[in-house]
Amino acid sequence: MHTLPLLRAPVHATGPIPLIELRQVFKSFETAAGTFTALKNINLRIERGEFIAVIGKSGSGKSTLLNMLAGIDRPTTGEIWMSGTAIHKLSEGELATWRGRNIGLVFQFFQLLPMLTVVENVMLPMDFCHLWTERERRQRAMHLLEQVELADQADKLPLELSGGQQQRAAIARALANDPPILLADEPTGNLDSKSAESVFQLFVTLAQQGKTILMVTHDNDLARRVRRTLVLSDGEIIDEYLAHLFPAVGEAQLLAAMRKLQPARYAPGEIIVRQGEAADKFYIVIEGSVDILIPQRTGVQLVVASMGKGQYFGEIELLHGGENIATARASLATGVAVAALDRETFAELIAASLPAQEEIRRVADERLAEHATAEQQDAPAGAVDVQAPSNGSP
Repeated sequence: MHTLPLLRAPVHATGPIPLIELRQVFKSFETAAGTFTALKNINLRIERGEFIAVIGKSGSGKSTLLNMLAGIDRPTTGEIWMSGTAIHKLSEGELATWRGRNIGLVFQFFQLLPMLTVVENVMLPMDFCHLWTERERRQRAMHLLEQVELADQADKLPLELSGGQQQRAAIARALANDPPILLADEPTGNLDSKSAESVFQLFVTLAQQGKTILMVTHDNDLARRVRRTLVLSDGEIIDEYLAHLFPAVGEAQLLAAMRKLQPARYAPGEIIVRQGEAADKFYIVIEGSVDILIPQRTGVQLVVASMGKGQYFGEIELLHGGENIATARASLATGVAVAALDRETFAELIAASLPAQEEIRRVADERLAEHATAEQQDAPAGAVDVQAPSNGSP
């Protein structure tokens, strides 16, 4: 077993370079009252094509995070990498060129220039990046307006459009230079529900086409509809797995629990917990997978379940008491990284979140029933003897 640094975000193995990576990013501002730290030790990896909601209370650091990603602000310390480029090291001129070609920005209040027509607003970013001829720029702008269903409004001024139409025009403008990344700061915050739904569905379509989208929002209903949500509290990203597993727990308690997470990496075949030994932790899989094994009457160990990223184990023993009822082993193919919570912290989180308590108890009861059934079965051909790979097992 290898101990990992304290988690502030999920830990990932060395693999393909992510589209976006932040490493130990801090951002501080000097104010009349002293130094204010808006972002604290942000570690984050985002893959191409992800649609991510960023939520949190006012002042939690959401907009500052987007400004870091856009290159509008620079980190006080730490590193920001985009497609392998260290943007924190770029000069202002280099950063402006990079931003124009890689980032599309969408704002709450549209920021369309009122004296230009809709199509001229969409063409404007192309004028700065010089990727298309003048004729190609208008053709591309009209194509983008068709995508957002505004081609028939192209020659109108922004104030002649509804709020929803202006926001869709702003999204077309953000797509002008075909950037891989869209950063949207409260894009539906100034819209009625129908217009907000239209804009959200447009983002869904763009993500399906391969765009990577980070959307800051106060709308928790929208946030629940994306595949990944980042919760910021007082400048820190709450561990994503804790936030997902314990949805009713307050941010302060989740932050406290996050600081108690005990991350560790296990080599392929290494034993994490062994059947019959004392149970005192709740484990969350954050990378790779875990095999769950129980002994058969023939004496071999049968793999009865495999658990991947975001799944958990150890809850049965903590809820019902007793020793480990099964052996958990790092996958022979991938190994695994896990984060463990002590018994007391797990109990506190369960007590604070009735939805989590009900769901985890339901899963535990199902697993107990499956365990009882598996114990009575004879191991089929191919069952794995857990004693074969030692790999540092205790």
